[in-house]
Amino acid sequence: MDFSSTGSLITSLMVGSVGLGLFLYGRKQTRVPHLAVGITMMVYPYFVTGTLPMLGIAVVLLGGLWALRNAGA
Repeated sequence: MDFSSTGSLITSLMVGSVGLGLFLYGRKQTRVPHLAVGITMMVYPYFVTGTLPMLGIAVVLLGGLWALRNAGA
């Protein structure tokens, strides 16, 4: 992780926090999609250094989770 950019540091903190919330919700409600997306959102900011790619991946993950939830999974 590149700590030279304040924007990427704040973005990774926010994405990781949302991931932690999804992980805790998925564990408590035994919902595997929420659990998997939560773990992914907590881990991938360590490997993605740019702010926009980090936000883009978060939007794709959350959009996929939303579509999966609306599909009935």
